[in-house]
Amino acid sequence: FHLGHLALVIAKQVKKPILLWALPELPYDGGKIRLNSVCGANLNASNLYKGGIRNYRVVVRPDMDQDWLDAIRVRVALSTARVGIIGYRAHGFFNLSTADLALYNQLGVLLDHFELDEVFNYPVPDAEVARRKEQLKKVFDVSGITGDQLDKVAALSAKLDAFLTAKRLTALAIRCWPEFAATYGISPCAAMSLLQSEDRILACEGDVEGALSMLAHRAVGAETPFLFDFSQIDLEQNFALFWHCGVAPCNLWDGRCVRSLDTYFAGGKGVTADFVLKSGDLSILRLDSCDGKFRMLLDTARAVPMDKLLKGTYMKAVFDRNVGDVLTTVVNNGIAHHASVVYGTYVKPFEILAHIEGWEIVK
Repeated sequence: FHLGHLALVIAKQVKKPILLWALPELPYDGGKIRLNSVCGANLNASNLYKGGIRNYRVVVRPDMDQDWLDAIRVRVALSTARVGIIGYRAHGFFNLSTADLALYNQLGVLLDHFELDEVFNYPVPDAEVARRKEQLKKVFDVSGITGDQLDKVAALSAKLDAFLTAKRLTALAIRCWPEFAATYGISPCAAMSLLQSEDRILACEGDVEGALSMLAHRAVGAETPFLFDFSQIDLEQNFALFWHCGVAPCNLWDGRCVRSLDTYFAGGKGVTADFVLKSGDLSILRLDSCDGKFRMLLDTARAVPMDKLLKGTYMKAVFDRNVGDVLTTVVNNGIAHHASVVYGTYVKPFEILAHIEGWEIVK
């Protein structure tokens, strides 16, 4: 226990989130309370709250609150990230738009813009393209695409990887259609699947906030986050299909089906990865802006086995509640149609982050 000045002085000088850490009371010593730590935390919390400071957290425990530390890691990861977008959002996907200065104001993110031609024409050594080609042939069944398409996927994998390194980008949102297929000759999906398995953060359809959601997941220790569409619900069997056109990290394959490359859209130019994703516990996150404010979609589910029945990359996901209620929550709150998904349970740090930032949690 200490008097009420310290927390207020720290808040005034540092202007950062504050953890009020109370220790469990020690055994009584001759009838005297020894720490009175909980009361001290109560005093400081009241002072901060009434002083207009709400980004504090109170815990009573003997050890450090790792969830709070993870929440701070997310803030730092976002504010120090170098995030880029090539092209623009996908045609008609107005809901994926973002305001550059709102990103800066609320997250500290400065968004860098690049043209598609910068990637199309980025120079890479022939040896690196050849290496990527052999890598693709080892990972995927490539019998469904032409040799020219395989060469283009290999070259694009090398170009994107080199571009990210040269521009020192932490994450990149990509306008992946229609110009990629029309101008470069293939869609970038297969190349993105390969690079995401190597821990690159790549977001489809120019979705900057989707890229930030993936970065946030990675900041708390989650591996290979990726974006999905909430593509189907089955009310009778109570599951959802998490699908996208073929960009999920290829290392998340279920180990049973054949990982293949295919050309099922864009007039035969939409080269995508096709496979079922592995089973396991899932955490879902979307940082989403609306009316000038950020909010956070947060949920958990479980991926269960399914057969390879579709093109693209996908999984059957089961929630702990009715899947119809999940969809209603998403659409009634106008949440964008992409979210980041990772394996494992990563919820509490984001609840703490939302409190720190004053964001609404949609769940």
